[in-house]
Amino acid sequence: MTPFAIPANIDWSKGLIPAIVQDADSGLVLMLGYMDAKALAATCELGHVTFYSRSKQRLWTKGETSGHFLKLRSIAIDCDGDTLLLMARPVGPACHNGTTTCFGEFPGPELSFLGQLDRLVEQRYHERPEGSYTTRLFEAGTRRMAQKVGEEGVETALAAVAQDADDLLAESADLVFHLLVLLRDRGLGLADVAKVLRARIK
Repeated sequence: MTPFAIPANIDWSKGLIPAIVQDADSGLVLMLGYMDAKALAATCELGHVTFYSRSKQRLWTKGETSGHFLKLRSIAIDCDGDTLLLMARPVGPACHNGTTTCFGEFPGPELSFLGQLDRLVEQRYHERPEGSYTTRLFEAGTRRMAQKVGEEGVETALAAVAQDADDLLAESADLVFHLLVLLRDRGLGLADVAKVLRARIK
């Protein structure tokens, strides 16, 4: 893995600076820790978020005992040079209490759940747990998944014409889910769709 670049112009005058960790897929704020220059260097070199633990008085890689690592995806510094923002993909819960974040189970906007769902679909693709509906879809093949997207698209359109809000929401949820499955089958995800949409806006 190629090491990440350390941002320039960091103000280390206070020794430690706060480091906010955000889920790279859902946008959820996972936790807040503190870094010194060595912790940041270790994070960038290893690709696993590493803090300076004020209680342990040493470098501490999140997940070093639990296995719940935070895999770094990008890193940025704020305008004053004294706060870091790290985008990471969590392996398991971010909090030692077992919750998704250190601020509770899901303290974010509803739209951020789509990123969580996309990651779950990706996990199903790789792990194929027995008894999972998503597993059955993957094993049925691309044609069946494409057929399901077509069926759900028609049902969504019919619900819109019938002007039934509850049915429209239910069918839309089915459509989005099956589309995520089809995208993952082709090696794609929700982030790839978002990139296309963002480029169109520009």
